[in-house]
Amino acid sequence: MTAPKFALPVLIAAALCAGAAYAQAPLRAPTMQALADCRAITDPQARLACYDKATAAMIAAEVQGDLVTMDREQRRAMRRQAFGFNMPSSTLSDRGDRPEEVDRVTARVARAYQQGDGKWSLELEDGAVWVQTESATLGRRPKDGSTVEIRKAAMGSYFINIDGQRAIRAKRVK
Repeated sequence: MTAPKFALPVLIAAALCAGAAYAQAPLRAPTMQALADCRAITDPQARLACYDKATAAMIAAEVQGDLVTMDREQRRAMRRQAFGFNMPSSTLSDRGDRPEEVDRVTARVARAYQQGDGKWSLELEDGAVWVQTESATLGRRPKDGSTVEIRKAAMGSYFINIDGQRAIRAKRVK
C-alpha cells in the first residue's frame, strides 16, 4: 500500500511549521521573563512592586517544582552524572560558556559481580551501573573499592579500566 501523492508535501509542511514554532519558543521560563521585564519599568515604586511580585512567583514555582535553577557548577555535576547515557541535546546544561566535554570519569566500585554469561556488572559509588559488553576476561577480579576509569570510545561506546587493567567495553544501564 502506498501513501497518496500529497502525503509527502503535507509531512514536509508540518515539519516546517513545527520547526518554526520551536524556533519561536521562549528561551526563558515565563516566571523568569516576568522578572526580566521588570527592568523596563521606569517608576521606582512600580519597578519594586514588579520585582516583589515576580520574585514571589519564582520562589513559588521553584518550591512547586515548576522552575529549576542551576548554577554552572551544578550543570557540570549534572553532565558528569549523566556520563554514559545518550541524552537528547539540550541547552539546559549548555547555557553561558561553551561546556567542557566530559569524555572520561573516574569512580570507585561499590559492588562488582559476574553475571550468568560471565560478563561483569559494576555498581559505582555514585549509583551508576555499568555492564561489560564484550567477552574479554580480566586478569584480576574487580572488587568493592576498585578504581575505575571510564572513557568514551568510538561510535558511542565506552571503555572501562578497572584498577589499571586492560580496558573492556561496557555500557551504562542505570
